[in-house]
Amino acid sequence: MAKTDSVPAIRDEILDELLKNYNTPEDLTGKDGILKTLTKRLIERALSGELTYHLGYEKHDNRPTQSDNARNGKSSKKLRSEQGELTIDIPRDRLGEFEPTIVKKHQRHFSGFDDKIISMYSRGMTTRDIQGHLLEIYGTEVSPDFISTVTASVMEEVREWQKRPLSRVYPIIYLDALMLKIRDDNRVMNKAGYLIIGIDLDGNKDVLGIWIQQTEGAKFWMKILDELKARGVEDIFIACIDGLKGFPEAIEAVFPKVDIQLCIVHMVRNSLKFVSWKERKAVASDLRKIYQSVNIGDASCALEEFAVKWDKKFPTISKSWRNNWQRLTTFFSYPSEIRKVIYTTNAIESLNMTLRKNIKTRASFPNDDAVVKLLYLGLKNLKKKWTMALREWKNAYNQFVVMFGERIPENH
Repeated sequence: MAKTDSVPAIRDEILDELLKNYNTPEDLTGKDGILKTLTKRLIERALSGELTYHLGYEKHDNRPTQSDNARNGKSSKKLRSEQGELTIDIPRDRLGEFEPTIVKKHQRHFSGFDDKIISMYSRGMTTRDIQGHLLEIYGTEVSPDFISTVTASVMEEVREWQKRPLSRVYPIIYLDALMLKIRDDNRVMNKAGYLIIGIDLDGNKDVLGIWIQQTEGAKFWMKILDELKARGVEDIFIACIDGLKGFPEAIEAVFPKVDIQLCIVHMVRNSLKFVSWKERKAVASDLRKIYQSVNIGDASCALEEFAVKWDKKFPTISKSWRNNWQRLTTFFSYPSEIRKVIYTTNAIESLNMTLRKNIKTRASFPNDDAVVKLLYLGLKNLKKKWTMALREWKNAYNQFVVMFGERIPENH
């Protein structure tokens, strides 16, 4: 029978011995409970074993004649752990050459503790919230600087993630920005956090990066798209965006073959800004007839009917739709399987809404890195749910093959 890796079994007799004085949950998990005592003893036992291996002889054996090194007492160190604060006795050697593995030099917290802090931080908890939680649950006091040091370790991971290679082809991308308050030059400023969701040829969803800039603008979007190209993106079929001025031209400058789809939901929302509450339902219903038409011809007729009915009261609405008509109606060129996923930027709007829940507890961020760190951790939590391809993607992919067969890599 093949061997398999497993945790060694602990005999029932040992467990019975450990639990012989167990009466309440506090005896097991409390401040001075069995788990805390056992953790301390196991760490110290492991450290002793490490020193024995380093010296090459057991504690009470004679020292080899060829060795100048020997045991040299112990020093105490306080470790923060999931069981609370532990005072660990670290064995020393005479020559100071011993480098423990289980508790490294200068280490002040034991395995899993950092992960707890990062997990709480990623869910929008402030430094003060984390301090209170750790004190209440684990009886451990930590400083704001300690929490900042732990979460700062995420930035190296962020930098690697931000420059990772991307897929050659993305049939669909969604681009949007959310506004953030970030301290800069000793004053709080509004900045834009740029995000892109890419749908790859397998229908999998991925956030391609996070970028921070003072304002949302087409020029910066062009810089971001150039970066995507440098990271391996060769082609994009459809880009779904809001109505930011100059945005379509910025995308087309980098990816000339791309089709631009302006978000219909954004367009309707902007149109209704001009309408009183009393008439908003009727206007929205007539706009729906435009974008829910079977084809572009029917949509054009519905727009004309809308203009005849509403232009006297709201002349700017039909004018705005006509000015953006070419990029608003891109989705009519595609079959229904693709239309469903490109007529709106709801995919990234939903993402932004979830991320806003994480950042709403903070009035502002001390710097750009702080907000990127939190957004990245929020995305990691979300991505755990992105385990399936988009619904009906197989049918959509078949349509992409028909329409863009020559632009799909042969090995796919």
